Amino acid sequence: MVTTLTKDQAQEMSVAPLRRRDDGPIAILTLSDPQRRNALSLATIATLQRAFDTIAADENVRVVILAAEGPAFSAGHDLKELTSHRGDSDGGRAFFEQTFGTCATMMQAIVALPQPVIAAVEGVATAAGCQMVAACDLAIAGEDAQFATPGVNIGLFCSTPMVALSRNVSRKHAMEMLLTGDLIDAGEAARIGLVNRMVPKGAALNEAIALAHKIAEKPRSTITLGKRAFTRQLEMPLAEAYAHTSRIIVENMLHADAAEGVCAFIEKRMPAWSKR
Repeated sequence: MVTTLTKDQAQEMSVAPLRRRDDGPIAILTLSDPQRRNALSLATIATLQRAFDTIAADENVRVVILAAEGPAFSAGHDLKELTSHRGDSDGGRAFFEQTFGTCATMMQAIVALPQPVIAAVEGVATAAGCQMVAACDLAIAGEDAQFATPGVNIGLFCSTPMVALSRNVSRKHAMEMLLTGDLIDAGEAARIGLVNRMVPKGAALNEAIALAHKIAEKPRSTITLGKRAFTRQLEMPLAEAYAHTSRIIVENMLHADAAEGVCAFIEKRMPAWSKR
C-alpha cells in the first residue's frame, strides 16, 4: 500500500515524535510525544513505517526495540485528528480509510521485518497501542503497564487491533478484552501471553536491551529465516506447516552458519558466525 500524505501531513511527519538510537546491533525506536500519550497520528504512523523500511535494509541491525516516553506507551489512534475530518465532504471516509489502511500496513511491516522486534512497555497501551505491542515478536512490560482494547466503550469496536490481539492470546481472552474494553495489568498480560514477562516499574527498556543483545549474539541469517518461517507456518494447516518447515530446515542445514554451528558443538568450541 502506498501512503500519500498531504503537504501539511508531510510537514508534520518531518518532525513526528519518534527518536532512534543504536546500541551496537540494537536499534531502539522511542515514541516521544508524552503530551499526546504517544497517539498514532497519520504522520506518526508514516514515520514509524519509514523507520521500519530503513531498518529492514540495514544489515548492521540485528534486533529492534520499540519503546515510549511518558505515562503511556501509546493511547492508540489520534481521535482528535480523526474527528477533525468528520466535517470533510465525505464525512471523513477518505481520511479514515487512509489512516486505518496506513496503520494496518505499518503493523504488518513489524511482522515482516527481518529482525525481531521487542516492545518495552511502561504505562498504558490501549487500542492501536495495544495492537502494536501484539504485533511485536516479543514484549517486556513494567509492572505499571496496562493494556486494553477499549473502543467498545465509545461505540468503536477495536476491529483492527483485534487482528494482532487474536494472534497472540486465546480466543476467549481476546474476546473478553474486546467486548468489555477493560484494562488488564502487566501480570495478567503475561499470564495470557500478550507479553513475555513483567519486570519492575521502569525496568522494561533495560530488560528488553538485555534480551535483544542475547538474540543478537545468534547468527543473523538463522534469526531472519526463523522469524519468517514462524510467521508463515502459523497461518497454514498442520500438514502444510510441516511440509513448509521441513523445506526451511533443509535450506537452513545447507547454510554456512549451520555447518559452523554444528561443527563447533561437536568440537566443543565457540562458533564463529558469518557477518551475513
